[in-house]
Amino acid sequence: MEVIKRIGLLTSGGDAPGMNAAIRAVTRTAIHRKIEVIGIRRGYQGMIEGDFTRLRSGDVSGIIQLGGTILQTARSMDFMQKKGRQQAYEQLKKFGIDAVIVIGGDGSFTGAGIMSKEFNMPFIGIPGTIDNDLYGTDYTIGYDTALNTVIYAVDKIRDTASSHNRIFFVEVMGKEAGFLALMSGIACGAEGILIPEVKHQFSKLKKYLAQRAREKKSSIILVAEGDDEGRAIEIAARFHKEFPEFDIRTTILGHIQRGGPPSVVDRVNASRMGVAAVEALLEDQKCAMVGLVNNNIIHVPLNKTVKLHKDVNKELLDIIEMLN
Repeated sequence: MEVIKRIGLLTSGGDAPGMNAAIRAVTRTAIHRKIEVIGIRRGYQGMIEGDFTRLRSGDVSGIIQLGGTILQTARSMDFMQKKGRQQAYEQLKKFGIDAVIVIGGDGSFTGAGIMSKEFNMPFIGIPGTIDNDLYGTDYTIGYDTALNTVIYAVDKIRDTASSHNRIFFVEVMGKEAGFLALMSGIACGAEGILIPEVKHQFSKLKKYLAQRAREKKSSIILVAEGDDEGRAIEIAARFHKEFPEFDIRTTILGHIQRGGPPSVVDRVNASRMGVAAVEALLEDQKCAMVGLVNNNIIHVPLNKTVKLHKDVNKELLDIIEMLN
């Protein structure tokens, strides 16, 4: 078993509320275990360039309530090349870093898995993405806050929709997964939900909305940005072309879903995962993600998190069908 004296810590990919809570937990747990923490700014690009800073307990004071990430994040094309990863490894060795903890999503974990294999460097992943689409965990950091942000926004939109008998197509994030649209749609009482996992929904939705509109009833349709029918603007335009008499509007929530103070759930779970990531290294884990299943901490091989697909809960799809 290798002795871990100094760990690197980075955030990668899209930011998510709760990342700072995880940074705080990793830093203070490591210090408690007599391990130094080196913060790596701007993700893998910062690793390549040696943009490192030592994190002490005071450096992470007062950040648990902040959205975004104090270490910043970036996507790195250089890291996708062997030369870039070699440069990153040399920087890690230069600073005496024995292992790395990565807070991010599937792209971040893909890079971590490759580098761990190439250079025999321990990497532990903490799932941080508002999409909640990583295999092996029920929950990812930022998902709960993003859900509440969507719900808060849609509740306001419904006030206008009801006042004017309008049909609103509301686009939420989720290029490859519809977890955010599905869960927030149930919570908002949306009349329709379009997600990538369910194909050919437009015809059915068209028939349903046509009936509601003729009865002078407003509707909210949540659209995941990666739905196979197109983006919300395109779907709304198709519907308006067939029913020009209906008052149809589109709202794209965009990056407001990423920002803002993390919820209690995100703060607590990010803290649990941060502690678990340090403990995983001390337990000689080499290439794994810490996750939550049935509210219990688990370890999942990084290659499984990126190779296997996380399916939406069929029960939730059935609930949508029944309640609408």
